[in-house]
Amino acid sequence: MFKKKLTFMLIPHSMGISRQVRIPVAVIYLAIGGVLLLVFASFYLSAQFFADKVDAQELTRLRTENESLRGQYERIQSDLTLVEQRYDQLVEKEVKIRALFGLPEIDVEVRQLGVGGPAAPQLAIMSETRREAVVTDHRIDRLLTLSTYELGKYGEVEEELRRLKDRLDHTPSIWPTQGWLSRGYGMKFDPFTGLKQMHRGLDIAGPTGTRIVASGDGRVKYVGVNGGMGKTVIIDHGYGFETYYAHLSDYKVKRGQKVKRGEVIGLMGSTGYSTGPHLHYEIQRNGKNLDPRGFILN
Repeated sequence: MFKKKLTFMLIPHSMGISRQVRIPVAVIYLAIGGVLLLVFASFYLSAQFFADKVDAQELTRLRTENESLRGQYERIQSDLTLVEQRYDQLVEKEVKIRALFGLPEIDVEVRQLGVGGPAAPQLAIMSETRREAVVTDHRIDRLLTLSTYELGKYGEVEEELRRLKDRLDHTPSIWPTQGWLSRGYGMKFDPFTGLKQMHRGLDIAGPTGTRIVASGDGRVKYVGVNGGMGKTVIIDHGYGFETYYAHLSDYKVKRGQKVKRGEVIGLMGSTGYSTGPHLHYEIQRNGKNLDPRGFILN
């Protein structure tokens, strides 16, 4: 087949002489193959050129993006370190609060919240980027666990302080009225008999109608005439405390009423066993009389 020849007639437009050209079939096939090879080579080189150009642009974009991510990662690392420092400060403050208010301490080892489980991944065989990611993930997970635990402990402290505040609010702690201390707590001379006997409270003298206030939060237990103490108000503060306000000229509260520290409960007078207008003020705890001066902070 390749040995055959093709004859081409060349006929000019003018009066020229016609010619015959004999070309071997193999040459024609070679020519066609060469043209096709050039075409395919041209397409391939063009595609490779554009692919390299696109790869270079993608590489530049990825490098820029990688630098941006590296900067963000470093900022995250810095912020994470700052958060860990603040967590340590919160723990330190919580320890001080517990010590200040006599709350149970938490053992240092307990705070570490030890954990166990499958063996940790081998960091040594990881790439640097992968190793940093694993370490950072561990730090974040650890911090979240510790902060959740610490938040719970702060909740316990808050609840204890709420109870403590409630107890302090209900503990008598202020002067119940304005005036002059005419007789204190302890063995004193009775103004009527001249004999020494136990005086179970404070006598505070002042003008009739001077306001008498509750020395702590509580509930009014008694309102009425109480023998030689005359018109009397008794407040139950809870926690074993009761306060007595005697020789009043008038009441400003009713039995069962809740009162707050500083709220007016009556007016000074001279009812009952009295030589003049004054307030007889007593504090009892669990039925035992205490010196009110030990419970006056202002």
